[in-house]
Amino acid sequence: METNATDTLPGPGSTLADVEHLLAMPLQQAMMTQRAVRRVLPDPVDDAIVLRLIELAMKAPTGSNSQSWEFIVVKDREVKERLQKRYRQAWAVYGSVGRRIAAGDAKMQRMLDAVEWQIDNFADIPVLIVACLRTTPRSGHLPYVPMPHVATTSFYGSIYPSVQNLLLAARAVNLGASLITLPLWSVTSARSILGLPVTVTPACIVPIGWARGKYGPTTRRPVGDVVHVDQYGNRPWRGQDASGSVTV
Repeated sequence: METNATDTLPGPGSTLADVEHLLAMPLQQAMMTQRAVRRVLPDPVDDAIVLRLIELAMKAPTGSNSQSWEFIVVKDREVKERLQKRYRQAWAVYGSVGRRIAAGDAKMQRMLDAVEWQIDNFADIPVLIVACLRTTPRSGHLPYVPMPHVATTSFYGSIYPSVQNLLLAARAVNLGASLITLPLWSVTSARSILGLPVTVTPACIVPIGWARGKYGPTTRRPVGDVVHVDQYGNRPWRGQDASGSVTV
């Protein structure tokens, strides 16, 4: 369903019954208006909504149909603070480099500002969903053992389709969400914080909460600029969108 100016968007206090109909949002609308929403309200999110989002995430395909995902829903402030500490440690490096690279780029600076807001308010975000993968005989992944590239990509390829489902579902019901990995820079530490066995690997975190801002259309390069035919560098549609129009 389309959202119009007269619709009341869900927010704090909303239940699953209040938002279930919004999950019928047209797929194209959800995809074209999805963005990383890092600034969220501290108000609780109904557990039933969180479970519904994860239920939809589990409809995604996985390698060999292993369904080896595990999702840790973090609501305890102490656990969030421990992950926040790891986030700050990683950002101390990446953030400073990012600021230097983005000097003079106002749009990039705003994005970095949003990340810093998320870090500073990490423990106040109502829910962190940690998407993990369980090692199975079919996963081709052994903890702490260097694996060939194909094994690593195949392993993590089993979690990210479900994470995208989660992000699209969150967008449909107006929950701010983003995909982050920096708090997990130390897998050993993450396992300790979350009580994960060595056979469960954390892949990413999706912080969610009621959005402070609004979702809307995103700006992207023309599709022809990133599509190469047969060989890298052969871009016959450069500057064009899918309709064939040239973007100036």
